[in-house]
Amino acid sequence: MQYMDLYPLISAFIGVVLAQVLKPVLYYLVHHQWRGELLQASGGFPSSHTALVTALAMAIGIRDGFASSTFAIAAVFAGIVIYDAANVRYYSGQNIQITTQLVRDVQELLHTHFQDPIYQTKMKEVLGHKWVECFGGAVLGILIALICRLPA
Repeated sequence: MQYMDLYPLISAFIGVVLAQVLKPVLYYLVHHQWRGELLQASGGFPSSHTALVTALAMAIGIRDGFASSTFAIAAVFAGIVIYDAANVRYYSGQNIQITTQLVRDVQELLHTHFQDPIYQTKMKEVLGHKWVECFGGAVLGILIALICRLPA
């Protein structure tokens, strides 16, 4: 198996790993606070989902040609993943925040604490991305695919 056979997979893998590694580093540079848990967190800048699918699509386009059917499939796949990250998953996270606050407000208003275990469930509030986070992931993915192309 030659390098170019694995080039899209290698680019995608490096894209997702580098995006995840950059999250706590960039957070530290902006907020001067280290948050190592961001290494495995979804959400945040840059979008690792976007970096992965953009690197994959770009590498396929470079390897097979941007007019190829494999690039078309990868580009559509990337578009769906990016749209999902920036819309569906982002607004799901917003919905969780609102619902959690609503439960707290009702409990406070009624001076009670709901005993049902469903109200004790810890929900992850950051699921998706803002568009700027997806843009950062896309730029990273394109750069990774271009850099990974150099050895071949």
